[in-house]
Amino acid sequence: MAEASQSARKPAILARVRRVVIKIGSGVIADERGLDAGQIERLAGEIAELHRAGLAVTVVSSGAIAAGRSILGIAAPRSIPERQATAAVGQILLMSEWRRAFDARGITVAQILLDADDLADRRRWLNAEHAVASLHASRIVPIVNENDTVAVDELKFGDNDNLSALVANLVAADLLVVLSDVAGFYDANPKTDPAARRIAVVERVDERLLALASGGSSLGTGGMRSKLTAAGKAAEAGIATVIADGRSPGTLGRALDPAADEGTLFLPLDDALARRKHWIAHTLKPAGTLACDEGARDAVARRGRSLLPSGITSVSGRFEAGDCVSLVGPDGREFARGLAIYGAAEVARIAGRQSAEVEAILGFQMGDAVVHRNDLVVTAGAPGASGSGAARAS
Repeated sequence: MAEASQSARKPAILARVRRVVIKIGSGVIADERGLDAGQIERLAGEIAELHRAGLAVTVVSSGAIAAGRSILGIAAPRSIPERQATAAVGQILLMSEWRRAFDARGITVAQILLDADDLADRRRWLNAEHAVASLHASRIVPIVNENDTVAVDELKFGDNDNLSALVANLVAADLLVVLSDVAGFYDANPKTDPAARRIAVVERVDERLLALASGGSSLGTGGMRSKLTAAGKAAEAGIATVIADGRSPGTLGRALDPAADEGTLFLPLDDALARRKHWIAHTLKPAGTLACDEGARDAVARRGRSLLPSGITSVSGRFEAGDCVSLVGPDGREFARGLAIYGAAEVARIAGRQSAEVEAILGFQMGDAVVHRNDLVVTAGAPGASGSGAARAS
């Protein structure tokens, strides 16, 4: 699709926005000296305008560690305890600045701290969803950040770009706006190449685009590649994304203006995943791996079938019924993820056997499949899939 025809979709997408998630990077509201109160004040004013226009706004704000660094005098916290302590100190200051800025405009804010376990557990995911919905119903602006104070590496989202895409799915947003220190996505690095051209509209995030992305800043953990990945995840949930320069006054208003040329708009996919499928594909971390033969991979990835025990060649990991598992083919590449109906010990006993034999082997039977197609998502490693936007329902 040519860029001109892609741009024709922009007015309709932006005109229907009612729920928006705004991710604000550390490079927008902080520098080496700490938080920039002036930038927070300005952005609060722009967000307040959207709020007064009736939009349900959720903010994902970085900056806690940057704020804590300036207070503790730690140039670059490296160990987990140092990062946790820095975040604990900085989070108070960050929320204090946001509260002060919104209080001046008669808007109440709420703090929501999340770690990966909060969204990986379906019950806690739903609790968070309902909490945000209640805040929006009361016209309160939720401000979300990763709970760095308790998070360790295996519980981290990776960066707030990734978190913002998951939050956008959580709140069923119509648009994700990622405010950064660049004016959008370029065909080259604009910081080093004066001839770099901003791309106004992107149809799909693929490996070619990811290869163009460069690294992150010293203040944040997410570079352009992480922003593209987040845009791809949002697209899979049917959510459009705008990446724009958060340091430029008026950016938010222009980003949501169908007639304005601001940043880069990433289009939502037409074949978007249902929210539950998106949760399986991008929020859960596999607790184990099921190696499958070629027939099983073809049945799941190409024909939309459930994974039967007869197609499983081996089992690894420690998982219980209901946990997420990774399905890999004979080449070792993941082609799908899903929720296991049986635990690892049970799957090991029935691997390679016919479904009719399961009850005789285990003494009970929960169904013919090990992973049902309703709880399964085909991923980028499947035959015919490409790019970060390749996850799809089976």
